[in-house]
Amino acid sequence: MSSRTFTLSDELYEYLLSVSLRESDLLRRLREETAKIDDRVMQISPEQGQLMALLVRLLGVHRAIEVGVFTGYSSLSVALALPDEGRLVACDISEEWTDIARRYWKEGGVEDKIELHIGPALKTLDSLIADREAGNFEFAFIDADKENYGAYFERCLTLLRPGGLIAIDNTLWSGAVIDENDDRADTVAIRDFNQSLHGDERVELSLVPIGDGLTLAMKRK
Repeated sequence: MSSRTFTLSDELYEYLLSVSLRESDLLRRLREETAKIDDRVMQISPEQGQLMALLVRLLGVHRAIEVGVFTGYSSLSVALALPDEGRLVACDISEEWTDIARRYWKEGGVEDKIELHIGPALKTLDSLIADREAGNFEFAFIDADKENYGAYFERCLTLLRPGGLIAIDNTLWSGAVIDENDDRADTVAIRDFNQSLHGDERVELSLVPIGDGLTLAMKRK
């Protein structure tokens, strides 16, 4: 028994992966290709991708949103978990990174499930709301520029049905959120977002210490 969450040693983390991770060859190859590029810190961990896929299946998600695609590991994880008629609206600003994602989506047979929008995500989300899509989604994943986390969250909350889930990445920010001397814009933005969400009665809330911190917010009915 333990009364609090503890930090995993490298050895214990490897054990965790060895007895729980069921990463497909396709996902593994995408993760390894991404690890070779400079911005690899932007990639989620494989156990987080697996958790998100499990949540998508548990919730019976048919329509999902992703804000921040990068090379597509998270979107591939989610799309593979969606039913055949499922759809994922994916938002990013980079053709370069999403070209990698597209290759793996095609190989994984999920490219028809993913509707990629290249451009500012707020514009895409606002367009969905304007098109009367509010309440028509069951899951959203936010992993993009931190200063817009609050704005992304508000749009996604509008687009989700009651009982839908928003997952927000990097909310522990490698521990920088508790460093009083860290006043970088991203750190301050995440710190403020976390504090704001803590008092938000519109959602049920849990911050899970997986990867770099994954906040789960379920829209109340």
